Amino acid sequence: MRNLIYLIIIFSFACNQRVEKTPTTPYVMVLGVAQDAGYPQMNCKKECCAAAWNNPALQKTTSCLAIIDPISKEQWIIDATPNIKDQLQLLKGATQTEKIDGVLLTHAHMGHYTGLMHFGREVMGTNNIPVFAMPRMKTFLEENGPWSQLVKLENINIKALKSDSTFSLNERIKIKPFLVPHRDEFSETVGYEIMINNKSLIFIPDIDKWEKWETDISELIKKVDYAFLDATFYKNGELKRDMSEIPHPFVEESMDLFSTLSDADKQKVHFIHFNHTNPLLIEGSTAQKEVLKKGFNLAKEGQMIRF
Repeated sequence: MRNLIYLIIIFSFACNQRVEKTPTTPYVMVLGVAQDAGYPQMNCKKECCAAAWNNPALQKTTSCLAIIDPISKEQWIIDATPNIKDQLQLLKGATQTEKIDGVLLTHAHMGHYTGLMHFGREVMGTNNIPVFAMPRMKTFLEENGPWSQLVKLENINIKALKSDSTFSLNERIKIKPFLVPHRDEFSETVGYEIMINNKSLIFIPDIDKWEKWETDISELIKKVDYAFLDATFYKNGELKRDMSEIPHPFVEESMDLFSTLSDADKQKVHFIHFNHTNPLLIEGSTAQKEVLKKGFNLAKEGQMIRF
């Protein structure tokens, strides 16, 4: 009986802790951490995906952040991924609603916008959900099906963005999109700066290489409070193909570049957008230990970022 009472006390304490952990002011929540195809990747029969096929608990969804204001009960997502259904359920677990008040798009690669299809008449049949997009991205959606049907039927309402121009989601949350170099076949590619309570977070899930960007990423990290950065590949040779065809900053390169940052600045870095081949997806891997040992962080699904 004594053991039963003890367990009840522990359970009650744990429940209270979960309640306390939910912020009461605007915050960011990580809804997904994988590259466009998720983890495991379709048709992958290699060792990197074997455990995740056999154990659904190890599977990860495509990179996505939610911006949540518990005061106004509004919430937005950055990118509409192929896993949007599951990600909105994860969001509901934290906020008790999967309703979203807008989508901010980074670019027109499959993992970042194709979830918009769920807003159409075949699924949700939404009414004028704001979709924030850069000019080429806006035109791409308006002039190409099936996305143009979402516009025609007023399932979505596309709001044009301007690079380096700050706008307000509401009185407590400001957003600034900024262009980054990437494979821009159908649209520009942007990162976002989220500003809440005089603090800021940058989100750059896709970029070709840091040296191709006119902005000094190390200096930018010093100026912000959190930096969620492209970690698609851990190192060169990860794929058995010419990786220059799909340029991303290797995590090894990023860690070398950031090695001169202070310990406090290194702690701001959260790597995200892991390809299925990336050993950072494997709990307890040598790669994970190396990243953490060097003072950096790994984005986790369900992670809440307070401001």
